[in-house]
Amino acid sequence: MKTIFVFLQEQKRKIVWNMTDKITNIVVKNIENFAYGYVFTASDFPIDVTKQKSVNKVLENLKKAKEIRRLSKGRYYKTKMTEFGELLPDSYQIVKDLLEENGKQIGYITGYQIFNELGLTTQVSAILQIGTIKDKKNTKRSYYRIKFVKQWNAITKENIPLLQLLDCLRFFKNIPDTMPAECCRKLLYLLSKLNDYQKCKIKKLALKYTPQAIALLGALLETLNPNEDVEILRKSLNFQTFYNLSIPQEILPTQKKWNIR
Repeated sequence: MKTIFVFLQEQKRKIVWNMTDKITNIVVKNIENFAYGYVFTASDFPIDVTKQKSVNKVLENLKKAKEIRRLSKGRYYKTKMTEFGELLPDSYQIVKDLLEENGKQIGYITGYQIFNELGLTTQVSAILQIGTIKDKKNTKRSYYRIKFVKQWNAITKENIPLLQLLDCLRFFKNIPDTMPAECCRKLLYLLSKLNDYQKCKIKKLALKYTPQAIALLGALLETLNPNEDVEILRKSLNFQTFYNLSIPQEILPTQKKWNIR
């Protein structure tokens, strides 16, 4: 005859097994509804936070079974094979936890990715740069090397497109696989699309950037509109400093006024 102790132990194991099966079913069904390339963690499942360890164990088992892939510690995604190879997460999915925290914007994608998206270069880089207020150590995820760029302005959804433009001016000489003339033409076009409010905003944001970025913004805005009010930019510069950007005079005729050569 079984002792009460043995009976209770068996009942406990059954409860644990049933709970594990239930958690596994919830995790699997939710993953089936996730888009390919969507990056998820244990917190993305409708399971009590006290059961997070169990969820992580299920995810690790699914990873071992090659049903999902692990991007980094605690972060997974599901993938599929296409005619071009394995479908991987896009750059936003890879770093989204570094861009938002508790619903607040804490970073934004910049650098090579934005140079490409804005048409300043056709080169695709394995380096992902993130603008952030806090200093962070570089890291690696999947095939991407992630580097952080210091940003001194407040990072908001409204500011991000303007900060990305200013980053292009700040790193003008680092934009790969392009000529200064073509790059300048594209920047003139991008700035011409800004409305009056955005132009006023970008001038204020530029004040926390490098002198080169400020001077280049002033020259670009004056080229687009000789009557543009750029006094706020001019007053912030030391005109004993020169900026060697190799932009042809005919493309940026105002450059000498801003010590650009």
